[in-house]
Amino acid sequence: MTQRCEHFDGIEPVAPRTRGCEQCMALGERWTQLRVCLTCGHVGCCEDSPHAHALAHFKQTAHPLIVPYERAGTWSWCYPHHRYFDALPGALEWPRSRAARLLSRLRGR
Repeated sequence: MTQRCEHFDGIEPVAPRTRGCEQCMALGERWTQLRVCLTCGHVGCCEDSPHAHALAHFKQTAHPLIVPYERAGTWSWCYPHHRYFDALPGALEWPRSRAARLLSRLRGR
C-alpha cells in the first residue's frame, strides 16, 4: 500500500466531529468499528456494523476518503477507487482532553 491516491490532494487536517457514530448515537444503536471522513470529520460506523453509516455518508456526500477512528490506524479507504491506501499522515487532528487543555493553560502555552 505505498501508492498515493489522487483524492489525497486538497485534504486538510480534520478533527473527528464526535466520539461515536453520529447516526447510531441518535438512534441509540451500537456499532462495531468507526470510520472518519477526511473531508468533513463525520464519524460513522463501518460496513460490519448493522447500519454502515460511513458508507451512507459517502453515498450522500461523495466525500471519497475515510480512515479508522483509532489513533493507531495505518490505512485509508478510497470509496471511488474501492481500495486501501497508506494513511495520509497528519490528516486527523485529535481533540485534546480537558486535562491536556488545563495543563496547557497552567503552563502558559
